[in-house]
Amino acid sequence: MTLQSRLDAFKADFEAGKTPYNVPYSVIETMHRATAELIASGAAQHALKAGDSLPAFMLSDPDGTTVSSADLLAHSPLVISFYRGVWCPYCNMELQALQEALPQFEEFGAKLVAISPQNPANSRKSVRQNNLTFPILSDPRNHVAAAFGLRFEMPDYLIELYKSLKNDLPAFNGDPSWTLPMPARYVVGQDGVILYAEVNPDYTRRPEPEDMLPALRRATSQVA
Repeated sequence: MTLQSRLDAFKADFEAGKTPYNVPYSVIETMHRATAELIASGAAQHALKAGDSLPAFMLSDPDGTTVSSADLLAHSPLVISFYRGVWCPYCNMELQALQEALPQFEEFGAKLVAISPQNPANSRKSVRQNNLTFPILSDPRNHVAAAFGLRFEMPDYLIELYKSLKNDLPAFNGDPSWTLPMPARYVVGQDGVILYAEVNPDYTRRPEPEDMLPALRRATSQVA
């Protein structure tokens, strides 16, 4: 089953109110409204695209070790996934799919990292619950996401909904702002040039991991 098929199946059950979700349709309508407004804003059109240069970054992994983009690219191309957090089931399914595809990425010598605004404790939880062997790097206040053009501010009505669902992003992230990154996937060559970019303001839609393989193949041929 493809990643998108799994996401679609989850979304159908969630929106049908099946156990254990049991959310009222007013919640679904609010989520639909927020997604539609983010799409209509055109924010995704301003995110970094193929051909752009990777913004340099230094972030901490769940163990507190500093990881730099320069070190990540020193010996291999890089796959980056922007991850909203442990509370997002769609994001977790994406991480699981990326973990399944990791051997294919490694055949091209590539490294894989996720970048999330959540704090290190929640990233450790994400790694554990999703059985990941790649790191989730903490991006406080979504500064790196902003450099990629991915950070957006949640509207007040969506913040109130999240609060009512006990989805306390300031607690998850250790950050009082209510911002998130749009889900995004990138492949970056060792020269720091983005070879593949997929950004979608609809968090229920994600590209297949295999979609990145042609870009990884090009990255490998460039080095060779």
